[in-house]
Amino acid sequence: MPGNTFGKLFKITTWGESHGKGVGVVIDGCPPGIPLDETVIQPMMDRRKPGGSAASTRRKEPDRAIIMSGVFEGMTTGTPIMIMLYNKDADSSAYKPYTDLFRPGHGDITYQAKYGIRDWRGGGRASARETAARVAAGAVAKAVLDREKITVSAYTTELGGIRAKKHDWDAMGKHKFGCPDADAAEEMEKRVLDVKKRGDSLGGIVEISATGVPSGLGDPVFDKLDAELAKALMSIGAVKGIEIGAGFEAARMTGSENNDPIIPEGFSTNNAGGILAGISNGDGIVMRVAVKPIPSIAIEQKTIDRFGNPAAISTKGRHDISAIPRINVVCEAMVCLVLADHLLRQRTTNNK
Repeated sequence: MPGNTFGKLFKITTWGESHGKGVGVVIDGCPPGIPLDETVIQPMMDRRKPGGSAASTRRKEPDRAIIMSGVFEGMTTGTPIMIMLYNKDADSSAYKPYTDLFRPGHGDITYQAKYGIRDWRGGGRASARETAARVAAGAVAKAVLDREKITVSAYTTELGGIRAKKHDWDAMGKHKFGCPDADAAEEMEKRVLDVKKRGDSLGGIVEISATGVPSGLGDPVFDKLDAELAKALMSIGAVKGIEIGAGFEAARMTGSENNDPIIPEGFSTNNAGGILAGISNGDGIVMRVAVKPIPSIAIEQKTIDRFGNPAAISTKGRHDISAIPRINVVCEAMVCLVLADHLLRQRTTNNK
């Protein structure tokens, strides 16, 4: 199965399945001399762990990151870094009734079509469990960005049709859904609990911002910074759309409205989202992703089995009601990986 490696200079390869012995990542290209140990990685892992909100699965994975190689005396050595995350609470019994059934909204039917075989235990590689390895790698990329004072943050702007109207960053850390609007966060929780009772699920929108990004990152044509960010974020299973800057709203503007005037201090607006012609312009990079509802729902749905026979399915097991807020840190990690990669690529361009 190809497609498990991401990046050019700062390169990661994730491995493992949802109900296997564990998941993990190998990071190649991390510069030497970066302060790193498990305590640097764990805070991001804890943000992804289940149990943080009413929308979360009951599966309890400690997600303790174990650095197996590439670090000596608290510093990266420049050699490949391997991070291991053991699966401690996998229970495959709930999936046995569906071994021959294709779950609507999941990759079961497409994996079967492509490989002729699939791991039915929680979706195997298609499971959101794989993103734990991405977050571990993203924490290492964040350590690289920290040296350059580049910060990346992700927050919920919409969940179940309820939109944040305020941006109080102090409030964001006090509420379970990672929303900068305390009032909206309370409404989101009510909405989640209501939908949970009905056996259904919810989607939403996550915004990711990167500040301190220098101008000049990104390459022309196919390796544009916005193109690479789009690929990184769209590679997350639950993400179905992305906007950068004004995004789709730009289609409703005139050129004079959409262009960001350039003044001695920089740009007076940021419709470009910090990227022009695929290259960072020194302004804040702003992205939004559309997150689909979790496909595993208790409501009965029509499907077929692997022999083509019609069937009905009601998915039981321990599932999230929404990928938000656990997906937020996954988005953050993928942006960190892209920026770290392009930061190193730019240094080769500048011969530094």
